[in-house]
Amino acid sequence: MSSNNANDLVLEIGTEEIPSRFIPPIMETIKTIATEGLSQLRVLSGDVSVYATPRRLVLFVHGLDEKQEDLVATFKGPSWESAFDSLGSPTRAAEGFAKSKGVTVDDLKGIDVDGARYIAAEVREAGKSTADLLRDFLPNLIDKLVFPKNMYWSDPAVRFARPIRWITALFGEEIVPFTYGGVESGRISKGHRFMGEKNVKIKSACEFMDRLYDNYVILDQEKRKQKLLAGIASLENEHGGVAELDQELIEENLYLVEYPVPFIGSFNERFLEIPEEVLITSMKKNQKYFAIRTAEGKLMNSFVGVANNRAVDMRTIREGNERVLRARLEDAAFFWEEDRKLSLTGNVERLKGVVYQEKLGSVYDKVIETQKLAVWLCGELGMERLSEFVERAAFLAKADLVTHMVYEFPELQGVMGREYALANGEPPRVAAALYEQYLPKSSSDAASHDGVIGANIPSDDVGAILGLAERIHIVVACHKAGLEPTGSQDPYALRRAARCVNEIIWGRKLDADVESAVRTSAASNGVEASVVERILSFIEQRLLMQLKERGYVYELAKLAISVTGRRPLQVLRLMEALGKANEEPWFSALVTSAVRVRNILSKAGEVSGVIDLGLSMKDAEKALYDEVANMEPVVEAILKENDWQGLTSSLAGLSPVVTRFFDDVMVMDDDERVRANRLSILKRCNSLFEKTGDLGVLKL
Repeated sequence: MSSNNANDLVLEIGTEEIPSRFIPPIMETIKTIATEGLSQLRVLSGDVSVYATPRRLVLFVHGLDEKQEDLVATFKGPSWESAFDSLGSPTRAAEGFAKSKGVTVDDLKGIDVDGARYIAAEVREAGKSTADLLRDFLPNLIDKLVFPKNMYWSDPAVRFARPIRWITALFGEEIVPFTYGGVESGRISKGHRFMGEKNVKIKSACEFMDRLYDNYVILDQEKRKQKLLAGIASLENEHGGVAELDQELIEENLYLVEYPVPFIGSFNERFLEIPEEVLITSMKKNQKYFAIRTAEGKLMNSFVGVANNRAVDMRTIREGNERVLRARLEDAAFFWEEDRKLSLTGNVERLKGVVYQEKLGSVYDKVIETQKLAVWLCGELGMERLSEFVERAAFLAKADLVTHMVYEFPELQGVMGREYALANGEPPRVAAALYEQYLPKSSSDAASHDGVIGANIPSDDVGAILGLAERIHIVVACHKAGLEPTGSQDPYALRRAARCVNEIIWGRKLDADVESAVRTSAASNGVEASVVERILSFIEQRLLMQLKERGYVYELAKLAISVTGRRPLQVLRLMEALGKANEEPWFSALVTSAVRVRNILSKAGEVSGVIDLGLSMKDAEKALYDEVANMEPVVEAILKENDWQGLTSSLAGLSPVVTRFFDDVMVMDDDERVRANRLSILKRCNSLFEKTGDLGVLKL
């Protein structure tokens, strides 16, 4: 993107190749610092853009003002009476105040503050030249950039992701002069390392991007991405197959090149005997290649690489990449063969020597505790038929962690467990569970907010139960060891674990009592009662947050949990019913009545609760008594059967009866017996409310 504005600003920080993972975050940082900084300098501008390649970070600001806005500030001084005498002559107070602000007494004016009259001085500071301000602003901006890892190259006090080799700084056609890290700013940039000019002279900021493009540097990452994807599409059309366009890999390649040149390569078909996840991971992690599939989805023995050089003969680049990949895949094939020489069962014993966490013992200890809880969950969920599969899967759950393949590619844990289990002849449901225990891998993998099951929820209850057991055990064990999250720190990802527990339960529709599971795990691990309560509170807060994210009212969510207990599936179902009821007029009226019942009883003191049916009652009074008496057994059955639609229907019937009671009946009657009787009816009504979630505490 070019510009014709004479007041454009470009700052280019030219470096050795910066790691691609550093670049997207630092671009956001540069934009934030520049935008906020220019605003503080009172220099208005158009768009602020940041571009990056592996060799350069570029700030481009369109249409900066030539100078700061003037600063006008008004300062309040002494009261008018003390500043001027009865004749209107200035006193020493007025003269002293004027002198302190650099104005004359004649420049003072009067202002009213809270009904009182004061003198005031208006001080105007003329704006400075933008070009002068940029001399300090730009090096200060560079100095504020911090990377995950920094280097120094000459002055140990100056650090950056990689050594800075040149700085281009132009405001319009003028150089913004400064020195940073021993490098002087100027108008000389660098073209593409292989295809462009070594030194590119830039006349003005507005021609900067075009001059780089002429030298094979596509600075705009969006245009670079378009060229990358267009090149891959062309290869797909030419050679057949469909490239697997992993978004993470696209972005990584985007910041590995300045001029993307996709090419296609191949590898020996015999490597297709290795599990495809291994091939894809090896190509992606080691070589940044895109895998290719047939139109039917079968992995092909081809790949797409992205070169940073448009060579005269691309065969040289292709053959070099194929040679490197061949060595990588030979390693993978070796690992695949070696790992299968020992069964997963044999690997389990080796887990005793792998420390999970110094306060929590070995990975083997974790496996055994998870196994016990998983089997217990089978019984709790009425899925005893799965116990054999779950127990076996839990025993083998971490056996792949000590294989060569997972040591080389940690991201393949679970994947290799599944593949080795199948190779060992384990039941398919057990093998699948070894992979699915890790699902969902993140919050974004889980169910969407409209309740649709996410693609990465376990597809089978064996893996789901194993995943629940492991996450609950981790939360319990880490709290016992004092490793609970604090503020933004959560090194053991306990928040994510708790969230995934709920998402698995919702996705698989498992009616699990999480509180019982926590208490069972805590008892097995000797966790103190006070710690157990902290764990339950922690898990409940995650549940409340997830319900809020789904659009449910916090107070209603609290009410739902009080009715269902910590059973996420029933909480969600009750929330769905209450969410619909909350939109109905009767519900608001019922909440108002429940609050009124609660307030009256709180002020009435001791209420016996004994109702004298022999006393004369008004129709509305008798109607409320009858309705509550009839609803009590109905509500008991509803709660037992988790019939939440039935609950809201019953409450809908109760609402007008309670409203009528308050319209027609004076509770605090002068007759003590009548008053006591009416209070007892309300007490019984309130007990019914409490069983349905204590509507009286809602603030809708």
